[in-house]
Amino acid sequence: MTEIRTAEFITSMAEYGKFPGKGLPQIAVAGKSNVGKSTLINCLCRRNKLARTSATPGKTRLLNVFLLNGEFHLIDLPGYGFAKVDKKEKQRWGQMMQQYFEQAAELRHVLCLVDIRHEPTEDDRTMNRFLREMDIPFSVVATKADKVSRGARMKYLAPICRALSVQPWEIICFSGEDGTGRDDLIRRLDDILHEEKTTEKA
Repeated sequence: MTEIRTAEFITSMAEYGKFPGKGLPQIAVAGKSNVGKSTLINCLCRRNKLARTSATPGKTRLLNVFLLNGEFHLIDLPGYGFAKVDKKEKQRWGQMMQQYFEQAAELRHVLCLVDIRHEPTEDDRTMNRFLREMDIPFSVVATKADKVSRGARMKYLAPICRALSVQPWEIICFSGEDGTGRDDLIRRLDDILHEEKTTEKA
């Protein structure tokens, strides 16, 4: 896969269940509210309105399913850590995501988005620990990289590395504004899917 040729929205779900085409490999996108998940999906697919973006954090309250290249599903998970959402709603989101991670046998990888300008939150750390405990492979994507000069990025990556126990070279710096990191992200997805095919053949 050298490019995303086709991308289509499949469905939104309040809880993980059946949907058209289910059974293909899945890659999930996780991150706190307003970290840029929808922007990343739109940039990745070169479709401005494929995933709805909003200036209001907490807009994504469902599991949104997209089919890319007819080969795999991209699962946009609800943004976490939005302070203005009441406790009951936060609990519902948490249960929804836990149910997804426990039941999605097709899940191959999680893209964990963090804002490059800020140290990871406790919610980011919790997600990181959860994925490690569940033995779910993940990649850290530092969004909004256009807000930081290329020369200063390493300084901003250092606290992210410490908080999430990853190495700088493992992090993909990404910007939906200028396309920084898009090619790196596509290569990462390609590696994940290639590994999936190799495992199937074995």
